[in-house]
Amino acid sequence: MELEDDKNVLQHLLYLETEASTLVVVAQAEADRRVSEGEKACRAAYDQAYSAEVANLETAHVEEIAAIRADFEKQLETYRDSLASGQVDQAAFSTLMQRLLLGEA
Repeated sequence: MELEDDKNVLQHLLYLETEASTLVVVAQAEADRRVSEGEKACRAAYDQAYSAEVANLETAHVEEIAAIRADFEKQLETYRDSLASGQVDQAAFSTLMQRLLLGEA
């Protein structure tokens, strides 16, 4: 009878081992599924945050370019006005060129 009891105990232990192995496989599959879902959620959140930041930076860049162009146009117009309002002293220029190029006084 003792042999039969040992056999039953061993069969029961093998059954428990099989059950434990099955639980481990199921738990690993569940863990893998949760990790995968977590990665997908994190990727989606990252993509959304990245897209929002890119849009903000693009808007700021366009505004900065527009401000720089406006400032450039303003400075260019001021320079053109200063050139247009300036007087040309041809006699002084001719005298300077003669002295520099020809060495005349």
